[in-house]
Amino acid sequence: MKKERVFDTIIHEAEEGGFWAECPTLKGCYAQGETLNEVRKNIEEAIELCLEEIEIKKTRLPKQRRTYLVPIAVKI
Repeated sequence: MKKERVFDTIIHEAEEGGFWAECPTLKGCYAQGETLNEVRKNIEEAIELCLEEIEIKKTRLPKQRRTYLVPIAVKI
């Protein structure tokens, strides 16, 4: 039975429209989509593919370092 694991992801608005996402724990793990729902689905699939590659290569799963998005207000 497979265990569920949560990965931090960052979703960005794309300049040309739509969104793109990255999973900082898994180097090179990116996805894009026209809507937030689509990019979420696509990054989930990308993470699964990255994990399959790690399993095939029998490499160690990188330790996740938490990602924090903290708004900082500055006067300009």
